[in-house]
Amino acid sequence: MRRAAQGRWRAGRLLAGVALAAVSLSGCANIGYYWQSVTGHVAVMNAAKPVQDWLGDASTPEATKRRLELSQRIRDYASQALQLPDNASYRRYADLKRRAAVWNVVAAPEFSLTLYTWCFPVVGCVGYRGYYSEDDAKQEAQLKKAEGLEVDVYGVPAYSTLGYLNWAGGDPLLSTFINYPEGELARLIFHELSHQVLYVKDDTMFNESFATAVERIGGAQWLAQHGSEAARAEYAQFDQRRRDFRALTLATRKKLEAIYAAAQKNTAAAATKKIAMDAFRQDYEKLKAQWGGYAGYDAWVAKANNASFGALAAYDELVPQFEALYAKQAGSGAARWNTFYDACKALAAMPRNERRAALAAQAGLTPQ
Repeated sequence: MRRAAQGRWRAGRLLAGVALAAVSLSGCANIGYYWQSVTGHVAVMNAAKPVQDWLGDASTPEATKRRLELSQRIRDYASQALQLPDNASYRRYADLKRRAAVWNVVAAPEFSLTLYTWCFPVVGCVGYRGYYSEDDAKQEAQLKKAEGLEVDVYGVPAYSTLGYLNWAGGDPLLSTFINYPEGELARLIFHELSHQVLYVKDDTMFNESFATAVERIGGAQWLAQHGSEAARAEYAQFDQRRRDFRALTLATRKKLEAIYAAAQKNTAAAATKKIAMDAFRQDYEKLKAQWGGYAGYDAWVAKANNASFGALAAYDELVPQFEALYAKQAGSGAARWNTFYDACKALAAMPRNERRAALAAQAGLTPQ
């Protein structure tokens, strides 16, 4: 026990050194932000211990043990069937005793769905900023709101360190998502591992859409091959609601984009925007009725604005193109996944605009 604790402390100290080096590259104004990032992640790492330790601990609830055992079957499948990295990630578990791993802040102008970006060493510029404290995230959101931006703060169950910290134990399983339905648990693990396969600086939409495509395709394959009938039925209902909601939000994004494209010529843009948002909420209520009153998206809809629509676009916009690109690959199983990853890596090497055009062309779909 003492040796394990010492090992985690050493890893934490090294992580702090890495982050302090990043601060020196980015200016004093970011010291506070990077420090909370380091201390927050070190706390997560220190809370994590090998899954086998949890399984062997008599005080671990049986329900948690069953979920951890399932997670390891999913983790093995990720590497063996989907050719995702086989490393230390998701072989440990941490009980964070909170509802989210981190809280993200996103922001966008009044008449645009283009997200404000924050820039960092190593990972480049991204359309969100994460905090381990919800209060800190809300403070950042208030600063952006004071600048005239629309903002959103939302909790996320997991995040990826892109494989850079596998030497220190990798990304752990967390209590924030371990009890997800089987299909969702598989998708989340596949999504986060895919960031270790491919990550492009300064292109949040490409990165997240790629990972979302991997999780969708891989999740469907897992359920088809290993999921129980009950798990498949549960997931089918969940996924249908999600698809319905995505279709509604996509249609609303298109309306808003058209309004904003004419904003300079249309002095009534704010009023037109309000009409579109009101229609969105009315259509959502109709969806809820079709779902038998399911209210899982209520909180999102209540605070929906340009920032939240922009964040949703980052995860959804290019997914159909990546899915079509996967479908065009020859072969099956692991070989097909490898050729898909190779095709995506080739795209990633291109300049951003060329990358988007080439993805659409290779997928045979219209560029987004």
